Formats: sequence, structure tokens, C-alpha cells
Amino acid sequence: MPYKYGHYWVGFTVLVTIAGFWPSYFLLFATPIPFAFHVHAFTSLAWLLFLIAQSLTIHNRQPAWHRTMGRASFALFPLLIVGFVSIINLSASRFAAEENPFIMQLGPAFGIGMVTAIAAYLYLFYNALKHRRNVRLHAGYMLATPAILFESPFSRVIDLYIPWLDFLSSEGPRDVLDVIVISDGLVFLFAAALYLRDRKHGAPWLAVMFFVAAQMVLMWFAEYIPGMSAAFALYAQIPPAITLAIGALAGIAAVWFGWRHGMRPGSRQASAQPA
Repeated sequence: MPYKYGHYWVGFTVLVTIAGFWPSYFLLFATPIPFAFHVHAFTSLAWLLFLIAQSLTIHNRQPAWHRTMGRASFALFPLLIVGFVSIINLSASRFAAEENPFIMQLGPAFGIGMVTAIAAYLYLFYNALKHRRNVRLHAGYMLATPAILFESPFSRVIDLYIPWLDFLSSEGPRDVLDVIVISDGLVFLFAAALYLRDRKHGAPWLAVMFFVAAQMVLMWFAEYIPGMSAAFALYAQIPPAITLAIGALAGIAAVWFGWRHGMRPGSRQASAQPA
């Protein structure tokens, strides 16, 4: 089976997530924290643990468990996207309220960064389902998902534990973008190495390279892009229930179309015929 050590990669991501968010989330868990953080944290960690379980079951020759948990992802994935949207909504509400200079300068960057991540997750999971009969592609697309937002915890790890890695040294709030861009750059190199290792089945990692590059550029230049702040302020006026519903529907659509497009032609035609 491909990606023999895939669960170690995802496990490493879990450890980085805990280390990165330890002082700002886990240590403050019992204190009043915006509900959006809890939704995002629980769904994201559930997704990572799901990937570990999927990798372990298939490598331990437990295909029945692998398929059963795979179908559970049909419910988990839309919730994961809802968690992402909830973070955008929180940033947008703080931006609209002009909560502090930090969010006023970087709010649009955080918003467009998360929108890029959502697009990446939808694309990767859709293709994981579509190519589920091609083991190498399916595994690649699934294991590529943690790479998209690896910058979120790892940028905090850089800031907390290895500040010497921040060689950009921007001043003011933009120093946060420094470590995000550096983290995305490392992910880009990681994905490039995996792509070059197996170009025939490297499409998932090529997609990661595209999305993290887009995320780097858009976040770094967000405050200089005309209309970006106005668009984020306009987004903040949309009722959160609507944006959350759109996120859930997008996740459901990725599941539905990915599954349908991965069916064998004969199976698809038979399911389309009336009873």
C-alpha cells in the first residue's frame, strides 16, 4: 500500500497543532472562548484522527473498517467546512466592529487565507472520493488535506519556540504573516518533494503546491489588493447562519459529486434509472 508512514505524518500534524495552540486555546479551554474556536478545534482534530485511523486500518488489512469509517466522513467533512466558515465569520465580525488595529490590518488576509483553504479542502476531498478506486491517488488526496492549514499551528510553533526561523522580520502586525508565509513555503517544498517522488500519481501534491502558493500570495498582499477590505466588511453583513449553511452545502456537494463521479459507469447509469 502507498504512504506506508502516512499516519506518522498526520500524527506529527496533531502534535504540532497541540503545541502551536497550547497557550492560546488548550490552556484557556475552561475560560470563556468564542464558540467558533471550539467548533473549528473539534472538527479539525476529529478530521486528523480520522485520517490516522484510515491509514492504520488499510495498512493493517482491515478494509471493512476502512470503508465504514470512510462513509462516516460523509458527515464529518461538511462539519469540518462549517468549522472553517465559523472562523471566517468570527474574524469578519471583529473586523466590522473595528475591535483592534491588528484585526483591522490583517482581518482580510485571514479571511482570504481561510477561503483558499476551504477551496483546497473541497477540491482534495472531492478528488479523493472520485479516485477512490485508484489507491495511490485516493491516499494522496486524503493525506494532502492536513498540509493546507499546516501553516496555522506551525506558524505559532515558530513564534513560540523557534523564532530564529522567522528570517523576514517584518514590523508590527505583519510579523504574523512572516511566519505564515514561511510555514506555507515549507509545505510547498514538502509537497514538491512528494510530487517529484512519484509524478504519475503526484496530482494531489501538485494541488497542494498550487493552493499554498495562492494562500501565501493572497495573504501577504491582501491589505494592498483594492477592494479586499471592503469585500470583507460586506461579508461581515451576511447573517452567519447563511454563510454556515453555504459552507455545509459546499461540503455536502463535494461528498455527493465526488462519490457519484467515482462510480463505475455501469453503476452510475443503474442508479440513475427509475425503480
